[in-house]
This record gives sequence, C-alpha cells and structure tokens, in this order.
Amino acid sequence: MDSINRFLFFLTLQKKVLFFKKNISQHTDDELLQYYVKSGKKEYFGELYNRYIPLLYGVCLKYLRDEPRAQDAVMELFEELLPKVANYEIKTFRTWVYRVVKNHCLQILRRENKEIPLDYTVHIVESDEFLHLLCEEESEEAQLEALHHCLKKLSEPQRISIRHFFMEEMSYADIVEQTGFTLNNVKSYIQNGKRNLKICIKSQLKG
Repeated sequence: MDSINRFLFFLTLQKKVLFFKKNISQHTDDELLQYYVKSGKKEYFGELYNRYIPLLYGVCLKYLRDEPRAQDAVMELFEELLPKVANYEIKTFRTWVYRVVKNHCLQILRRENKEIPLDYTVHIVESDEFLHLLCEEESEEAQLEALHHCLKKLSEPQRISIRHFFMEEMSYADIVEQTGFTLNNVKSYIQNGKRNLKICIKSQLKG
C-alpha cells in the first residue's frame, strides 16, 4: 500500500473511531485490548492505537529524522499490528507499543544500512549494565566511538544478541524468535559479549 492510500486508510479508520468514540472512549487500555482480541473489531484497537499516535510519531521522528517517513512508519505499524496483536501477551500497552515502535524504526534503518548509525549505540551506553565500563574522564564522543569500534570486534552472534537485548530491549524469548538462536546460546552470547566489550572498551579508552 503506497503512502497516499495508507493515509486515506488511516483517515477512514479515524472516522470510524470517532463514530464509536462515545461508546468506547471511556474504556481503559486493557479493556480496549481485551475487547479487540475477543471481537476482532478494528474500532477498539483503533481507539487504543489513536491514544498513542503522538508518542509513536515522536519515537519514529527521533529515529528516522524525517516527518513523512515517520508518518508512514506510524501507519505501517498499525497495519502490521492489527492482525498480530492478539498473539502477544501484553501487560502494559504503552510500554509494549513503545518498544515495538522503536524496534520497527530500527528494522527500517537496518534494511537501509548494514550498520546502525553511531548515534544509536547511545542506547547501550545509557544501560546500567554498561555504565561501569566507561571512563568519566572521557568525552561522550570518545566513549561512543570506543563502543562502536568494539561492537564490530564481537562475533556476529554476540553483536546481534547484544544489540537486540540492550538497544532494542528485547527479551531472551524475543531474541530466540527473531534470530533462531537457542535460549542457552542467546544467554551465552550476551554474557560473553558483555565481557568482551568490557575488555575492548577499557583498552580503547586507555589507549
């Protein structure tokens, strides 16, 4: 579906949501999600999704850095989630959809570039797991360069697992489903990858 048709589809959905709004707008996120799963009526998920469009658009704009592409990504994600959302175990929709939209944007970037731009390694730096690896005396730029360099030094399975776990906040189960790795291998790749990064980063920053 091209951008124009996708936009028209989205407008049509919003009109339907407005039509039903008096009846469904008072429901909580959890209730809307449950009603959608049980009934399959788009209006329920449309109302739920519509509540978070500003958040989703902001995330897409942050990652994609282009307004039309961010708008397209928000609409694409709605279309992708509509037939699939019932298959997920969702505890808090806001937290879940934030992670999903971030992963969606990263997948777009990966399709366009083999390497995720340096800016996105900052998500690993912000993780408590890695803060102790970095030297306070070094500039943020030096830290990011060291991390980016050391990520390239990891084996491919370690690099993939580290990125999924820390940058995309995926669970072990999500990584297994995404990569085809076994659960034990995923845990091993993350543990060994962290250790190798620690050694490499310290060496880079001291050098």
